[in-house]
Amino acid sequence: MAVTDEAILRIKEMILAGELSPGDRLPPEKELSERLGLSRSSLREAVKALEVIRVLDVRRGDGTYVTSLEPRLLLEAMSFVVDLHDDQSVLEIFAVRRILEPAASALAARNADADDLARLREVIDGVDHATDVEGLVAHDLEFHRGIADATGNSYLAGLIDSLSSHTVRARIWRGITQEDAVGRTLQEHHAILEAIEAGDGELASALTVAHVSGVEQWLRSAL
Repeated sequence: MAVTDEAILRIKEMILAGELSPGDRLPPEKELSERLGLSRSSLREAVKALEVIRVLDVRRGDGTYVTSLEPRLLLEAMSFVVDLHDDQSVLEIFAVRRILEPAASALAARNADADDLARLREVIDGVDHATDVEGLVAHDLEFHRGIADATGNSYLAGLIDSLSSHTVRARIWRGITQEDAVGRTLQEHHAILEAIEAGDGELASALTVAHVSGVEQWLRSAL
């Protein structure tokens, strides 16, 4: 592993130094291994590891490329980890969301343009009490993702998106559907959007705190 770690660090250094940029193709394996003074096997393992965390994109028959290195792409692995967490860890994740998402709503109120607002309105208008659980899960993901995107801060949006778990959301929506709380949740989404549309960051933040805290409280009582 030490040799593989060294290979990973050397490729990272090449990206940081600008020798490799997003979208660039890596030199052939033999050439790169000789250039870095590493064995081809250790380089191969490093490439596999960097592919998993979406730094590299291995295209069979074409070559290996540096990905776009966009925050959302690099944080995808966190979403996978979130799905694997136990109940207590999920509560900790919600505590982090309670910090980040109100800040995102406040930023969205300041930075959202007409297209952002239209997208959020379309997401809300696409659901009602007749929507099934999968539809509600998709709505919830898109609504909160839309707010994060409207902040104009790709790192914040990527981090929030990485904490969004389809598995956890499905469980929550099934629970609140059984408790006939869908209407209240959608009403809260409407209120948050109206505050963002009005450019009232303070209100949007407060409403988001209440919204995320309410879901967190339901989840805590259901554990």
